[in-house]
Parts: sequence; structure tokens; C-alpha cells
Amino acid sequence: MNDKNNPLLSVRNLTIHYITDDGLVKAVNDISFDLEKGKTLGLVGETGAGKTTAAFGIMNLVPDPPGKIISGEILINGKDILKLKKNESKKYRGKVASMILQDPMTALNPIITVGEQIAEVCRLHDKLSKADAYIKAAQMLELVGIPSDRIDEYPHQFSGGMKQRVVIAIALACNPQLLIADEPTTALDVTIQAQVLSLIGDLIKKYETSMILITHDLGVVTEICDKVAIMYAGQIVETGDLEAVYEHTKHPYTKGLFGSLPSLSAKAHRLNPIYGSMPDPTNLPNGCAFHPRCPNKMPACENRAPTNTELESGHFVRCLLYE
Repeated sequence: MNDKNNPLLSVRNLTIHYITDDGLVKAVNDISFDLEKGKTLGLVGETGAGKTTAAFGIMNLVPDPPGKIISGEILINGKDILKLKKNESKKYRGKVASMILQDPMTALNPIITVGEQIAEVCRLHDKLSKADAYIKAAQMLELVGIPSDRIDEYPHQFSGGMKQRVVIAIALACNPQLLIADEPTTALDVTIQAQVLSLIGDLIKKYETSMILITHDLGVVTEICDKVAIMYAGQIVETGDLEAVYEHTKHPYTKGLFGSLPSLSAKAHRLNPIYGSMPDPTNLPNGCAFHPRCPNKMPACENRAPTNTELESGHFVRCLLYE
């Protein structure tokens, strides 16, 4: 049985860089976290924080070149997936870990029916016959709320929300232990977003699947996640159980994210934005990467990078204020 001492997923000191003509892009810098079986982690941060690159690392899909995993371990059930051979990685993706990409419009092959795209995953990983895989594809469509009689239709015949449901069906077809959902509702309108998130939540409970939900929306995290990790400039600056991070927020960046949210109960003339913008990953500031925007900046922040400090059980903060 997986518990906090024996997590399903354990990421340790993961660092991923991209070597480009414009310089060295430090996309992910020394991140660590654990995820237990059946739990959901919300990975939150601004665009460019490194969330998707971290997800590609966990899927062993970092494009090389230009991407390179500099250091770290990604352990699934204690096995480092970064040491898998190419044919082993193919078996890992889809069967052990699966990913829902941001844009369903580009995630599906436009010239292959949705049924064939789901069935292909079943044939590859579950070794089903063509007929059995087709039956499983029809069942998966019904599971995500699409009538099975649409199995021979093509992606262009579906709406954006329906396409995302097909992508979810593909991701869950082989009952993976880990699901990574990379902003799965970005391209959808608000009403459909709620339906898709509710569907994902119900399915991962049914299959006892662990999930990493990548999102900008702190409200979505409260609805569906057990844990949260806040990313900034390629680092996780605060992580812990949902209650610990939301009720006992410590990092100035996390406080800034909460402070910039509109409230229906509190009267305010203006929102409190986080001034400035995310630093260029090819030219990160010395010391703490957040110090140019931090309201609590100290002289030491410009020279010394903070370490991960555990404030209470499972609640970590990367900030010199707490060292």
C-alpha cells in the first residue's frame, strides 16, 4: 500500500535545461515532490514557470535536442523512469503514466477516427485483438459521456469539449497509475470547463488514479486537488497539503497569487497585482529568482539562493525568511 513513506511518484532534484541558439534556458531547476496513490497534486504558476517541462520530464518526453535532463530522479513505484530504455519508455507511457495535453484540437489525428485512436492505445498496451480493442474504445467513449455510435466519426465532427473528452478517454483507456492533465480546460468555455473537470475528478476516483493537474486557476485546485505545489522560474517555491498552503500561506509569491484574486465578500477598489514579470529563463537573477518582485526582499536575497525548508510535516517553502 502506498503512503507518505512509500509514494507512487517521487521526483528528486530534477533539473531540465534547453540548449538553444539564444542561450541556456533553465526551464526546471532542482524540483522535488512526492505523490501518493489515489491523490491529486495541483501544479500552479504563471506561464513560463516550467510546469509543462516538468510534466514532460515525468513522462520521459523531454525533446533531446534541445532539451536535456541535467540531474535528478523520477521514481515510479521506486523505479527510476529516466533509466528506462527506449522500448521500455513506450510501454511506460500510456500504461503506467498518461498525459492529457493542453489543446485537444492538436492532440488528435485529424485523419483517423476517434474510435481507431482509442483502440490503438488498447492494442499497444493491453495486447487486445482489433475487435476487442474496438469494443473497449466504445466503452471508453460511453464512460466519458459520448454515445458509442459516434465511434467512426473524425475529430472535426466534434466540438471542443467533446474532443477533450476523447483525449481523456485515450489517456485513461489502459487505466494508468498516474495521469498528468496539462491545463485540460484552457481551450474550453467556462461551462464546459466545469463539466470536463468534474468528469476527470469522477474518473480518477473510480480508477484510483493519481493525478498531477497543471493549472493557473487556484479555484480549480481547491475543487479537485489534495496537495498543491507553487512553481516560479523553474522552482517549486511552496508545496504541501491543500489546507497547509491555503490556510498557512508562507511564500511571498504564493501570498501574491492569493492577493491578486477577486473576492465577492471583501470590498476593494483595485486588485493587488504582483508587480513585474517572470524572469527570462536564459538570464535568471542571482540569489532568489523572485527577489526583483518580492515585497519582503532582504539584501541577502540578491546573493544567496534559498533552500527548501520544512515548516511543518509535508509543508515546504523555498524562502530565506524561513531558514
